[in-house]
Amino acid sequence: MHIETRGHGPALVLIHGWAMHSGIFAPLAERLAARFTLHLVDLPGHGRSPEREGRLDLADIARRIAAATPPALWLGWSLGGLVALQAALAQPWQARGLVMLCASPRFVAGPDWPQGVDGSVFRQFGDGLRADYHATIDRFLALEAHGSDHMREELRRLREHVFERGEPAPQVLHEGLRLLDECDLRERLPELAVPSLWIAGRRDRLVHWQAMQAAATLAADARFLRIDGGGHAPFLTHQDQIAMAIEAFAAEFAS
Repeated sequence: MHIETRGHGPALVLIHGWAMHSGIFAPLAERLAARFTLHLVDLPGHGRSPEREGRLDLADIARRIAAATPPALWLGWSLGGLVALQAALAQPWQARGLVMLCASPRFVAGPDWPQGVDGSVFRQFGDGLRADYHATIDRFLALEAHGSDHMREELRRLREHVFERGEPAPQVLHEGLRLLDECDLRERLPELAVPSLWIAGRRDRLVHWQAMQAAATLAADARFLRIDGGGHAPFLTHQDQIAMAIEAFAAEFAS
């Protein structure tokens, strides 16, 4: 698994979302590198990580990242949030703090989880990958940017970054959609033994801010922040606000 290290200070692991790679964090990483040693992860089959086939397993990915990085604060965006949450639950001595950025312990809606999205969303994207790979990824990017008060800028940046390190492996993309559709870590949130910060975009159409607020109430030592103008990728347009929140959180739990 490819992990780029840069910056100075306490360790911070950053894990990207579906179909992306760690380069998407460039605006936020530039802001954080003066305060943290960043470990920027390319998930298997994404970016510069070479694995192209096989089943994605949250526990395995979390263990491999933990083995390659020092004890750190972990940040996960979207799908990456599931990996970071798994690490914080299973290895709190390694993932010593958690930032969930537009990420939820359960992405799909259910009778007891109305804050999620319709599960057919991820299954439709899976069907779309088989029919038209590039158009399907572009539709997903449009969904991520939709609602942001800087929607055009956000979509432009997502499109600029998505293929800059090559195309993600189709098999891995299907596996990522499966995780988004099937994973449910809500029952384990009371077990979370590390401090957590849940950052939501109020205009996010993929992970509703209400879902993140509800999840934060299930964790013992959690804080919730809503970016009022943010969509699903607010670190592209509100990086200063997010960086300041991360810095303040890191200073609080490290003290």
